[in-house]
Amino acid sequence: MPGEIDVEDVLRRVPGWSDDSQIIGYIEGGMTNRNLRIEINGEHFVVRLPGRNTQSLEIDRQIERIANERATALGFAPEVVTLIEPEECLVTRFIDGEALLPTDFSDSKVIHQIAAMLRAFHNSPPLAHDFNAFDVPRLHCAAAVGLGVPIPDAYQRVSAIVDEISKAFEASPEALKPCHNDLLIANFLKEGPKIWLLDWEYAGMNVPSFDLANLAVNVALTPEAEVELLEAYHGSVTHQNLARMRLMKIMSDARESMWAVVQQGNRPHDFDYAGYASKHFDRLIANAGARGYRSLLEAAAATE
Repeated sequence: MPGEIDVEDVLRRVPGWSDDSQIIGYIEGGMTNRNLRIEINGEHFVVRLPGRNTQSLEIDRQIERIANERATALGFAPEVVTLIEPEECLVTRFIDGEALLPTDFSDSKVIHQIAAMLRAFHNSPPLAHDFNAFDVPRLHCAAAVGLGVPIPDAYQRVSAIVDEISKAFEASPEALKPCHNDLLIANFLKEGPKIWLLDWEYAGMNVPSFDLANLAVNVALTPEAEVELLEAYHGSVTHQNLARMRLMKIMSDARESMWAVVQQGNRPHDFDYAGYASKHFDRLIANAGARGYRSLLEAAAATE
């Protein structure tokens, strides 16, 4: 838990830092960890203080560091300074950018830039950690049970929906690639025309269509913008890749809802995790009950 970490001791162990580092304060946002802004010799950094029991969320801090370093090399993530052990505090450079707004995602240049970023990361070498969209809801359920959290009745229906979508993807498998897996709007910053992608803690091997759908659902892309994202990423839109994106929007809600169930046991912040889970359960079940859902399953399973 962040409160149990001796921040001053962590700062003393950052290689090359002197004792005159100055704590500027906590950065707003974040539903799992706390992020501390530090100034030293006129330069600014971020020290991530991990939340309680984050391994229950399928987070691997070593993989987070590797993924962040890789994205830095690709040109769109802040530089990693170090990972302080055993607290697993990741230290990165501070990006003095502006938050992206939902309206930014109506800009074709933004869509194309993010598609290129995701494609570059997806095409990088494998990571030694899985974050498989079809496994994560089940793993989160087991973690919640271990924490003594009651599993909502809605999970039974959700589990059946996950199985249906999983079978459709198994019929025409999509290769696992390194993915970010947490494309919330808060994880993007803009600095002039440049876009930065932050928070690589959920990075792992997953199907790329999850990242595209996770972005689409989290930033509320219009249907037209979803098509543009697919065109920018794949070069063309097919019945299959469109169906996979739309099914993975449902899977994104499965992950998000069960993440919130686990967090009811971890309680890293004063937040209505039960309400958050319920919202995503409701949207997921509604989308899986919508007209056209069965056609999406058929299109995703087809061999093209």
